[in-house]
This record gives sequence, structure tokens and C-alpha cells, in this order.
Amino acid sequence: MGQRLTDSPTGLTVDDALLLRLGELRATGNILPLPVLTVERRQLEGSDIALVSVHPSLAPPVRYKSVVWIRVGPRRARATEEEEARLAERRRARDLPFDARPLPSASIRDLDLDLFSRTYIRAAVDPDVIAENERSIEHQLSALRLATPEGIPTTAGVLILGVEPTDFVPGGYVQFQRHEGNDLSTAVVNAPAPITGPLSDVLRQLEELLQANVVEAVDLTSGPVEQRKANIPIVALQQIVRNALMHRDYERSAAPLRITWLRDRVEVLSPGGPFGQVTVENFGRPGLTDYRNPTVAEAMRALGYVQRFGVGIATARRAMRDNGNPDLLLEPNETFVSVTLPLLS
Repeated sequence: MGQRLTDSPTGLTVDDALLLRLGELRATGNILPLPVLTVERRQLEGSDIALVSVHPSLAPPVRYKSVVWIRVGPRRARATEEEEARLAERRRARDLPFDARPLPSASIRDLDLDLFSRTYIRAAVDPDVIAENERSIEHQLSALRLATPEGIPTTAGVLILGVEPTDFVPGGYVQFQRHEGNDLSTAVVNAPAPITGPLSDVLRQLEELLQANVVEAVDLTSGPVEQRKANIPIVALQQIVRNALMHRDYERSAAPLRITWLRDRVEVLSPGGPFGQVTVENFGRPGLTDYRNPTVAEAMRALGYVQRFGVGIATARRAMRDNGNPDLLLEPNETFVSVTLPLLS
């Protein structure tokens, strides 16, 4: 027999470590779009209890490990095509995040449907669901919040799959510039064309560009065995740039994400200040995060560029410290976020 559940306290110690572990349930990326979840310590019959509150999603359907589940009487089941369509209909009356809103000037023809069928849906949806259901591509796009049920692409759909995203989202590109000195007045030694296209292409090009600019030097201070050390750890660059792509403001700014590589540092400038529960005052605090672009965040998780949410800055700081670099400098304000990563000389 299974264990009988009661409404009495179990005697479990409810400390800050437990509350932190419960709060991190949203960071795994198993539940997408990311839930609004709060964890509190309460009293019941003189004992501490942990109260976890999960608010209804503003952008259904919600997937758990790439599958949409619904309640059917006393049991749960995979959602059918019709049931997913009903969930998608509920989005119309909600105050949606900007990346989930439709772009009336765009059409399905503006999306790379081959990229969607060949790559994205296979990364974002459980293979069994794809095998079981012969759903139209319009329905598949709607279920993943990349288009409305009527077939109008959303902002996220254009950013993730758009043939020319900047036709509809002017700031949807990245600008990279490398200078030979320590300030912008020095000569430019590398300024490739703006990096644009579907999100997966932008991320791939950025990875290649960042890696190409990292310099390794021989470290003779660690003993008789020659060691090579990068002037900046690639992991730190990846985390900060990915964070900037995920959290930047695509609605109120047409500016690109800017990466400036100087002789002594790398500066990453992201349009849009902190969002939601993240403020200028608490920016960078470990475990504290919010999502201006939840569908873009979901896509980066599906494409393998995010393993856990809310740990990017902490991971970058650890990589900088382990490599011997000075700590990165965070400068958030109401209209942009600047991150400076010092290089080893």
C-alpha cells in the first residue's frame, strides 16, 4: 500500500537551504515556459511548513520535460491536438510577454519552416509526441508560442525562426567590434558584419567569433610543466553573452546587443534594464532571476545553450576566478545593463 497523505506537519526542518532548493525547481528548465513560483516558511499547528505557490501560466500550454500534460478525472494524460489548441486559445485574453505577442506585419512565409521541422521542434518537443501526432505545422508553431492559432508569427517566432528577423524586430542582432587599445578611440582591428538571422545561427556565429578572439599564452609560473592559459575563459564570455541575448529588451529598444573587445577588457552592453523581481539594487544576486522573454529563454534551453536558469552570472564569476582573472563588473541601470570582463595581461 502507498503511504497515506495527511495535513499534519511531518517534522521536516524548514530552513533556508530547503527553501532555496524548492525555489530552484524552476531553474532546471523542466517546466516551460518558466513558472512564477514563490516559496515561503509558514506556521501550521505550531510547526514550520514550506509553502510552494505556483501561479497560472500567462502563455499556455505548459510543458514538463517537453510534454503537455492535462488532468483527466483522477489521472493525468498527454494532451491531444484539440486540447493543446484550447490551451493556446487562452493566451488571447492574457497580458502576454512581448516575445509571445503576435507581429501582425509578419506571416508564416517569413519563418524558416525547414529549420523548424528539421531542428527546432525535435529539440523542443518529446519525440514520442512528434511520432504520435500528425499535427499541422501551424498548430505546432502555435503550441510552442511561435505563432498564434491564426498563424501570425510571434516576436519569439521571428527571433527564433525568422528568415530576416530585423525586418520585424529592428534590434534583433548583435554588433561586435575589437579595438587595438584600451578605449574606443583606438583603431578597430575586427568589425564583422552584424550578426543576425535565426537565434540558432546567431548563437553559433557568436560562439565561433568569441572563441576566435580568445588568446592563449604559456604560463611558466605553475611549475616545470608548461601550461597554456586563456586571457579570458570562454565559459565566462558564453554565459554573459547568452544572458544578454535572453534578457535584453526587444520591445522598447531598436539597439543591438553590443560586444566591444578592448586590449584589457571585454564589454557587453545589453539594451533594457533589469526586469520584474530583478532590480538595479539586487542585480546579480545568486538565485534571483526573472524573464522578460520567456519563450526565447525556452528556445535557448531547447537548443542546448542553457542547462540551468538563474546561474549564468555565478558561473561566469567562478570561471573568471578559476582562470585568475579579476572579477567581472556589473553596471545595471534602468535602460541598459553593462558587464565588463577584465582580460589577463
